[in-house]
Amino acid sequence: MGQPKRKQSKQRSRKRRGANRFSLPILAKDPTDGSTFRPHRVNPANGMYRGRQVLDVEL
Repeated sequence: MGQPKRKQSKQRSRKRRGANRFSLPILAKDPTDGSTFRPHRVNPANGMYRGRQVLDVEL
């Protein structure tokens, strides 16, 4: 296996790791009640998915 010719600097390692920071999740807005939820998932507030009721949610 090949070995590196030079030591990798701290700045170079930190630059690479800095690109992998966590970002805030993207949220979609429900057209029926205006609540926010993760896209392509069931809305936990009202149990709707793509305009259909798929979960029974106690309000």
